[in-house]
Amino acid sequence: MRIVSLLPAATDIVAELGLSARLVGRTHECDWPPDEVAQVPVVTGADLDQDTLTSREISDAVGGSAHSGSSLYTLDTEALAALRPDVVLTQDLCEVCAVSYARVSGAARLLDADTRVLSLEPRTLDDVLDCLVTVGELLGVPERARARRAALRARLDRVRSAVAGRGRPRVVALEWLDPLWPAGHWVPEQIAAAGGEPLLAAPGEHTAPMTWEAVRSARPDAVLVLPCGFPPERTLREADLLTALPGWAELPAVRSGRVWVLDGPAHFNRPGPRVVRGAEVLAQVLHGVRAGEAVTPAEARPLPGR
Repeated sequence: MRIVSLLPAATDIVAELGLSARLVGRTHECDWPPDEVAQVPVVTGADLDQDTLTSREISDAVGGSAHSGSSLYTLDTEALAALRPDVVLTQDLCEVCAVSYARVSGAARLLDADTRVLSLEPRTLDDVLDCLVTVGELLGVPERARARRAALRARLDRVRSAVAGRGRPRVVALEWLDPLWPAGHWVPEQIAAAGGEPLLAAPGEHTAPMTWEAVRSARPDAVLVLPCGFPPERTLREADLLTALPGWAELPAVRSGRVWVLDGPAHFNRPGPRVVRGAEVLAQVLHGVRAGEAVTPAEARPLPGR
């Protein structure tokens, strides 16, 4: 079976199922596991250079929204057709974050009539894990998929057990810095599983921009900085978008040194199996509790200048 993944989270799922060798095409942002995907042909590109533009410039370029407007992705439909995929994995959750189902369906006229296009639309933590089974059934490994889902659920249960009975810090998670945007969908559940009380977003919620005053009034005990698509090094380049805000230094989270820069693309932005690792990271960040492998500086680091 020949698989093209047009969603980084779907590539993560394929790898979790042990089927990376069947990938014949991927996006330019599919980067895990690196040794398994590096040689897979790329069929997408980016209209914008996210490495040189500011968060505000990126937001303005895609219509002022992190979840609507123009996509950052381009799709090479001829290259896609040449790969002759049996299955194309895509999404219909965020028009900006990846190639949308509508665009892939429009390109389907170039594909073989037997090509299956599967759109993944998880909004909650359970949805994310259930996608493993949805994909596994399509790819012919349903029992393996159910076993991997059970293993991931067991890891989440270990996180919950590790933090049980501890105080629950009030947490704001930011998935964009200009404009400020709270992380919704599955992130509030990651926070809750790790023993925190998520603020400003509910589980499964498709969030909207918020004012600085909303954050300031919430008086969070911890702030998680995990911009969509930005690794920590990229996020740190715009740290002043937060530290220069009026009253930033008075936030309880800042005064106690509990502002953390996290690897959003690896563990929080993408609805794939690595969101479980995100919950393990948060247990250590919020409570100093190890519920998996020790957290590395690449996964979480304090915001400098706190």
